[in-house]
Amino acid sequence: MNNMPKGLLISAPSSGTGKTTVMLGLLRALAEDGLNVQPFKSGPDYIDPAFHRAAAGRPSFNFDTWAMNPSLLGAISAQAEGSDIVIAEGSMGLYDGVAKPGATGHGTSAETAAKMGWGVILVIDVSGQAQSAAATALGFAKYNPDLNFAGVILNRVASPRHERLTRLGMEKHGIKVLGSLPRRGDLALPERHLGLIQAVEHPDLEAAISGYANFLRENVDLEAIKAAATGGDALPAGQLPKPPAQRIALAQDAAFSFTYPHLVAGWRAHGAEIIPFSPLADEAPDNDADLVWLPGGYPELHAGSLAAASNFRKAMMEHAKTRPVHGECGGYMALGKTLVDKEGNSHEMLGLLGLVTSYEKRKFHLGYRKAHLIAPMPGFATGEALRGHEFHYSTILEEPDAPLAEVLDAEGNPVPETGSINGNVTGTFFHLIAEAS
Repeated sequence: MNNMPKGLLISAPSSGTGKTTVMLGLLRALAEDGLNVQPFKSGPDYIDPAFHRAAAGRPSFNFDTWAMNPSLLGAISAQAEGSDIVIAEGSMGLYDGVAKPGATGHGTSAETAAKMGWGVILVIDVSGQAQSAAATALGFAKYNPDLNFAGVILNRVASPRHERLTRLGMEKHGIKVLGSLPRRGDLALPERHLGLIQAVEHPDLEAAISGYANFLRENVDLEAIKAAATGGDALPAGQLPKPPAQRIALAQDAAFSFTYPHLVAGWRAHGAEIIPFSPLADEAPDNDADLVWLPGGYPELHAGSLAAASNFRKAMMEHAKTRPVHGECGGYMALGKTLVDKEGNSHEMLGLLGLVTSYEKRKFHLGYRKAHLIAPMPGFATGEALRGHEFHYSTILEEPDAPLAEVLDAEGNPVPETGSINGNVTGTFFHLIAEAS
């Protein structure tokens, strides 16, 4: 096996520390220096990879030690072929994961870094503390001695005195400071209820990323960061997921965009034809498509437009008479009968399933899912097991169709959101990541 390009994982003690800003600025700065940079995202986040691609000019892929078996991890890590350096972004805190292991681990960013041999850079929000920040860094560095702890980037530094005091604490314990970022409120990316807005919705994403890169150049030691990159042996070669059909009409617009990059890349690698269309633009799926796939997104923000998209509705009804249709999360809601928005207004959806969902009373659903199919869905037979992730705020008011699967959370507890099947139409609230091994 050949060695993988050396890499770094950008992590933090918790969410909200500014690691995404650091990630995007670092990707762009390294690319501007002439490096071919391969981005990855540790964990099941489906929004960040689009930002990574915009910053690096190279597709980003999720790397998930809970949901993915060794073969798939090997196939995804192989996407770094031809790059000069890997920069991965962690999820939540460095050691945050689930209680029971999945395919190869608990889904932590630390597992990802250890499996790939990447060095870890910890982004620490030092606001409200100085020397005490070193205790946080020291704890993270020593929590797993097998992890290659490359150093820290101090974020939200208030003044030169604040930086000096914070560095003193780090130096006392031999923790390398790779950068110090002054506090700037204008660097935050816009957010909504599922986290960041989508990359395609950012009013001026290119200017924002360029600004992050300039900010990083002024305040971090890029040469030291490059030198801190490490790597191990390549993972055993594997295959990306096979397509559920030959010609796939894939909804792609502001209402439907949450598709994991490794799935679409796998479908294409195995020879499938992906035909994008926009329900929001009232476009019909390709008339010769073997399958229509509606991914997750934000249908609740566009429910009125979807209800009025007569050409889309008519074509979907016709397709579903003879060929399969599948929806995930937001796509599942759009396949249903009614969607109630947060103001309590009811919008007629496609009605291919009887599902009625509501955002009027928000209920948080978050976590890994393991599904045992009790009916077939596109690409998978009855009895197969799938791994995925669920993240939404909607409440089910009615779900009259037959259940699609028995669904469990990461700890093996039953989940009531079983998905549905009605004729050729299926839907799930979880986003498919991989077939379970």
